Amino acid sequence: MNRGFLHTLALFCLLLLVSGCSNFQKLLKSNNVAEKYKAALEYYEDEDYYRASLLLDQVTPLLTGTEDAEKAQFYQAKSHYMQDNYILSNAYFRTFYTTYPRSPLAEEAMFLQALSLYEQSPSFEEDQTPTITAIEALEEFLVRYPNSERADEVNRLIEGLYVKLDKKDFNQARLYYKLFKWRSAAVALNNFLQEHASSPYAEEAAFLRLDAQYRFAQESVLSKQEERFFEAIDYFQSFVDQYPDSRYRRQAEQIYDQAQDALEKIRKSKQANS
Repeated sequence: MNRGFLHTLALFCLLLLVSGCSNFQKLLKSNNVAEKYKAALEYYEDEDYYRASLLLDQVTPLLTGTEDAEKAQFYQAKSHYMQDNYILSNAYFRTFYTTYPRSPLAEEAMFLQALSLYEQSPSFEEDQTPTITAIEALEEFLVRYPNSERADEVNRLIEGLYVKLDKKDFNQARLYYKLFKWRSAAVALNNFLQEHASSPYAEEAAFLRLDAQYRFAQESVLSKQEERFFEAIDYFQSFVDQYPDSRYRRQAEQIYDQAQDALEKIRKSKQANS
């Protein structure tokens, strides 16, 4: 294939591109609603969601009350969703299923609205208000459509978001442990276990609670040590009852033995002073 032909082909493609851009700009400036809507649907079908969304943003409000209004509003929402414009798609999908609750597209709209919120859930280190909002939206979907074929996927998404919340709470509690604030760590980890008993982080939290309580007892004044070592032993018993095959079992048993030794010394000290 000679260079002249390739040059001509490249020039032809460039002219088509420029012509297409020019035609699109004319469409944006046009007052012909029907022409704009038709072109928007064509762009959507061609997966050119950017151009489709620009046109639909213009014409959808003008189609209110017409037979095309429902479809236009749904495609407007979805064209933004397909571009990862989740703030807009969330708002547009919610408006859609609120306006057209009996539409055949209402279930998909509610699902995609919840997904739009799901996609806005931040990493666990950040404020989790958007995560809670996403969970509420997904749970609302299951209430509205309990028999939906999307139910299993929605349940998986909800479970993943709860794990993220667990991780944030666990890391906040574990931070006291990392800072050697044993009393605060024991309290925070105990609270975590009460609120997140089935969390994937519960086993580690239970072990760290035991260790933090033992270290707290060690550093306590003599008059408080016996009570606090006994509490560490209670935590050990709870730990081995719940996680008999834990990877932390050996370390937990060492802590238990040390706590028993400490209590024996306290008992002998009391006898000597009585």
